[in-house]
Amino acid sequence: MTRMDNNCDVILVGAGITSATLASFISLLEPDWTVRVFEKLPKPALESSNPWNNAGTGHSALCELNYTPEEDGQISIAKAVDINERFQISRQFWAALTEDGHLQASRFIRGVPHMSFVRTPEHARFLARRYQALKDHPLFADMAFSDEPNVIRDWAPLLIEGRDPKQPVAATFSRHGVDIDFGALTEGLLSFAEKRGIRLGYGQKIVGVSRLPDGRWRITTKAADGSRAHHAARFVFLGAGGGTLPLLQKSRIPEARSYAGFPISGQFLRAKNRQIAARHLAKVYGQAALGAPPMSVPHLDTRYIAGERYLLFGPYAGWSPKFLRSGAWFDLPASCHSGNLLPILSAGLKNRDLIKYLFGELRQTQAKRVAALREFYPQAQDADWELITAGQRVQIIKAGPGGKGGVLQFGTEVVGSADGSLAGLLGASPGASTAAPIMLKLLAKAFPGKCAGPWRAALDRLVPTGTAKLSDDPALAQKTLQRTAEILGLRA
Repeated sequence: MTRMDNNCDVILVGAGITSATLASFISLLEPDWTVRVFEKLPKPALESSNPWNNAGTGHSALCELNYTPEEDGQISIAKAVDINERFQISRQFWAALTEDGHLQASRFIRGVPHMSFVRTPEHARFLARRYQALKDHPLFADMAFSDEPNVIRDWAPLLIEGRDPKQPVAATFSRHGVDIDFGALTEGLLSFAEKRGIRLGYGQKIVGVSRLPDGRWRITTKAADGSRAHHAARFVFLGAGGGTLPLLQKSRIPEARSYAGFPISGQFLRAKNRQIAARHLAKVYGQAALGAPPMSVPHLDTRYIAGERYLLFGPYAGWSPKFLRSGAWFDLPASCHSGNLLPILSAGLKNRDLIKYLFGELRQTQAKRVAALREFYPQAQDADWELITAGQRVQIIKAGPGGKGGVLQFGTEVVGSADGSLAGLLGASPGASTAAPIMLKLLAKAFPGKCAGPWRAALDRLVPTGTAKLSDDPALAQKTLQRTAEILGLRA
């Protein structure tokens, strides 16, 4: 049975952190608009936004070494600065909602120091150079560096206890790092948006995305009982995580034709012994293995989930053709077509190290996983750790420069129609941490007149620094960091 539903101003697909962020913005900017959120699962934040399916890191490049590559003999900090700038926009947005009583910060964000940790002379030299490149920047001014085991022991004792004193070690430490329960944040944002009139529809699978003659988009949903409904909207956002690519393909917009996806899954070791978790308070990131994707950078992580403190190590990469944990085994082959086949083949040839790495990860035993953990925590015991499965990520494959070949991209990207009426978010990290600036950019493209006009005052209140670069104004950077820290209950 198919029925016609009422028309909407906006439809958001997926009840994860990106749709929740956009729903919150729209509910504040246009409270009279009719907005629908559709999610195929029975609850929000059950896929990538679920706290057990991601690292929970507030990605601000304080510890992630892959954001500061070495280029022509120099440490490039451009990407690290850009990611930190964007994370500060998210912090300002969360702080504004918290200050107005719409969010409870203690439910989703906590101060957890961010560390980088390396264990070879070569990596120690790289880390020292990285520290020198970042330490005078206003967004990284609190960073400390040491290659003294006694100092590192004070920061994170598990890293040093039982380690060969002759092994070279080095670390950086930033006390302004945070851990985020993106599941709790998503639920908080959607609860706020719902109170302001946005309608949430769970158990609704999207089976059709098509353009109507009048320029609006028709979204067809299918409920668990098999009933279908058509919904028309003038703006549609596809925030379905790994499920976004198939929906973009259903839309048939030419901008998405060459895009493809490469799914990678992950696993973590979780400490069963809570006394171990109580002795470690830091997110400690190391160097990625040769050929490993950025999402597989090893880290020993303090996590707060539903108010409880945990310690995790990983991730260990896995592979499945599914685009979502709740997806289908034919997701990958079904996404391949004549328009993206060349980029897929080209990207595959260029990333043979990645394929080799994934095959190696699939053959790992529990003993090998714990051996990798002991590189960070030398006294780790097998019996204290259990393996858990994390989320599914779909990395972007797209045509190369000039439409030639193909590239595998490990970031996030918004792909949409030329007129801005439909858009989808593809990719993985650092998407959740930078959801606010991504959605602001999306709104500016879809509704340029409103962003420059009637929405301007509200946007300036939600993100006081606006488009200003904190990098260019140390005083503004310090003021912003201190203000958001105070509102969110973090270290100033």
